[in-house]
Amino acid sequence: MYRNATVRILIATVLTGLRVLAQPAATSDWRRVGNSAIDLSLAGLATGPADRVWYSASGSLLIHTVAGQVFETSDFETWRASAAAVPPDTPPRVPPATLPDPAARVRDGSKTVYAAARFAWRSDSNGAAWDDLTSFRGTSIVGDIADLAVSPSNDDEIAVAGSAGVFRSMDGGKTWSGLNQSLPNLPARRLLSLPSGDQGVRIGLADMSAVAWQPGQKIAWTPADNSDYAAELRSRGMLSAGRGQEVTALAASGTYIYTGMADGALMVSADSGATWRNFPVPGAGSVERFWIDPADPRIALAVFGARASDNPAVPAAHVARTENGGVFWDDLTSNLPDAAATGVTADAATGAIYAATANGVFMTYMDLAALGPAPRWSAIPGLPAAPVADVRLDDQGHQLWAATEGYGVYSMLAPHRLRDPRVVSTADQIARATAPGALVSVLGAKISTARAGDVPVPVLAASDTESQLQIPFELRGGSVSLAVDGSSGARTLAAVPLASAAPSIFVDRDGTPVLLDADSGVMLDAMNPAHSRGRIQILATGLGRVNPDWPTGIPAPAENPPQVVAPVQAFLDRQPVEVTRAVLAPYIGFYLVEIEVPKIVNYGPAELYLNVDGQTSNRVRVYIQP
Repeated sequence: MYRNATVRILIATVLTGLRVLAQPAATSDWRRVGNSAIDLSLAGLATGPADRVWYSASGSLLIHTVAGQVFETSDFETWRASAAAVPPDTPPRVPPATLPDPAARVRDGSKTVYAAARFAWRSDSNGAAWDDLTSFRGTSIVGDIADLAVSPSNDDEIAVAGSAGVFRSMDGGKTWSGLNQSLPNLPARRLLSLPSGDQGVRIGLADMSAVAWQPGQKIAWTPADNSDYAAELRSRGMLSAGRGQEVTALAASGTYIYTGMADGALMVSADSGATWRNFPVPGAGSVERFWIDPADPRIALAVFGARASDNPAVPAAHVARTENGGVFWDDLTSNLPDAAATGVTADAATGAIYAATANGVFMTYMDLAALGPAPRWSAIPGLPAAPVADVRLDDQGHQLWAATEGYGVYSMLAPHRLRDPRVVSTADQIARATAPGALVSVLGAKISTARAGDVPVPVLAASDTESQLQIPFELRGGSVSLAVDGSSGARTLAAVPLASAAPSIFVDRDGTPVLLDADSGVMLDAMNPAHSRGRIQILATGLGRVNPDWPTGIPAPAENPPQVVAPVQAFLDRQPVEVTRAVLAPYIGFYLVEIEVPKIVNYGPAELYLNVDGQTSNRVRVYIQP
């Protein structure tokens, strides 16, 4: 029997999640993943670098970022873009007697003098003596400082800008706090990896470091492995040294190696680098990125930055395609705006191509393996008005991801999925086997009715881009083909394997699992971790038949719910843990599995998954504390 409080919270949580699932965003709607702040274990949350900071006469704070933007805040919480000019770097009224660093900038208060270089210092004796305000064990608690500003109304209110963003002190530098959580200054440059299992999205930054937004995270990006990012940079450096010119892009698949040069030339090797074929591209800037067809490395796309020549007689080139391993490249720029293109991805099955540019994300369709005229591009609206640094599809081509300069990462249902609907598990949006009683989503189709042979299939929710159905409990073995009717007419979707169980734990689009504390009903995440000897409730689907039998399309009762027939196991960091119950939850197609967390030694993030009747679920992240 469920605890009543837990039931109420559980249902509220499920319905909140289903507002996302049952009412998918339109294809022009992007969903932000994470924020613009980074946790670098400093005095506050960090972000990208800024090189100037100053106060206005009214007391608001302004900064100039290394990317060239000016932002202003008057409440020291929210930032807005500003057209204000950066003030000149004025000398002090009276030069200090000494400087704490030869490169230090000096800033006057009414009675106090501050200086800033790598650290910040304060002097109440015009430089006769200096107090270090930001050094701790040889490093700065606010990052390396580029500039400092003193409030015109209070000598003790100061702000610094530097490698980690903007920090403020209200007590003359004794304590500091970050002003970066809502500042759109995250220097995202590359989508390194997308959410998978218990790992979140990982991005590369302008300084070649990497950060990740982990499932369950609510506060900031955290430092992550950058070995792949750094390895590419090293390889490009070695190739540049050998050629005597800069290699700006590199990608490889099988024996094919694609390299791009700063002058827009494309050099391709089909034999692992033994020989190279060179192809110059008139009107192109530096080569920024490649996409290679995973099924055929002879098919590839390249994108180019801002063109080096302003000669109007030479058309700008921003996207090119080869279907013969670099022997020849076709210009696909067509009607794309003349703006730097910095990322590219494609779905070979539908011929959809997506390009990241300084003017946003654009898409088009073409047969990637056949000759043809350059296609027409269309913009995908909805992102902030900022350059888009990279674009990428997940491995199954369901979600489109974009990394924007300053504002961070966004995702959406890939628009090409409307041409090629797919059946996926509602829990994690992955195409997999299904099971009697499971929830499935049809991505890319609005469905009004559905059948599996002669058996009606309940349609629980439908929008223009996604529909949700429950696989009938009475279906057995083999596979299930859904005959559907909807806004695009009648069709039969590709058959999906039907197993006795196909477990999948519910997660949101950035991989945060739906896990509850069994006693309080609170959602578990990085801010609300589970505890040893506590109990975790897992919301899942695809656990198969129940006892007693339960009708399809009807929510289970909160009191004495039907129990899962198949054996259910749970694993925490690959070690089995006790499953105290496995039942239907009080919402259609949902199951609830409750486990007890053992007394453990290694606390922190842990991998959690289920095994039901020999079938393993997706892996999710849970945070554990003593």
